[in-house]
Amino acid sequence: MSRRSLDLDDTVYHYLVAHSVREHPAQAALRAATASHPRAGMQISPEQGQLMALLVKLIGARRTIEIGVFTGYSALTVALALPADGRVLACDVSDEYTRVGKPFWQQAGVAGKIDLRLAPALQTLDAQLAAGEAGRFDFAFIDADKTSYDAYYERCLQLVRAGGLITIDNTLWGGSVARKASADDQDTLALQRLNDKLHTDERVDLSLLPIGDGLTLARKRA
Repeated sequence: MSRRSLDLDDTVYHYLVAHSVREHPAQAALRAATASHPRAGMQISPEQGQLMALLVKLIGARRTIEIGVFTGYSALTVALALPADGRVLACDVSDEYTRVGKPFWQQAGVAGKIDLRLAPALQTLDAQLAAGEAGRFDFAFIDADKTSYDAYYERCLQLVRAGGLITIDNTLWGGSVARKASADDQDTLALQRLNDKLHTDERVDLSLLPIGDGLTLARKRA
């Protein structure tokens, strides 16, 4: 028995992956293709992706939002978890990064589920709100520039339905959020402010999980 989360050394982590993660061949291939990328650390872990896929299925999601696509592993993972008529509104600004994932989306047969918008995410989200899409999404995943996280969260809170789920990546930030941040460390400061805000935000039910680099789950209350 334990009253706190287990520290995972490499042996335990590899056991966890070997006994839990079930990947489509395209997911494994995309992870391999991204491994040598200079910014490979931006990709979510396979066990985090699997948890997100399970959550998408549990809430019966059909319409989802992703903010920050990188090479497309998380978008691929969510798209695979959606029903045939499901859609991912995928927001990013980099054609270079997102182009890496497109062949693997095709390989998995889910390219038609992923609506990639290459534009600043706030612009895309505001356009959705202006088009009357508030409350019409089931799930959102935020994993982009940390200083804009709060703005993304507020837009997603409007766009997601009551009972829908917002997931936020990097909310433990390598442990830095638990330590005093310097005045010029804007990413850590932004995450600390958001974590403080979420802890007392009565609009959502909340859990911050020690998976990956910290994954916050925020369920929108009615």
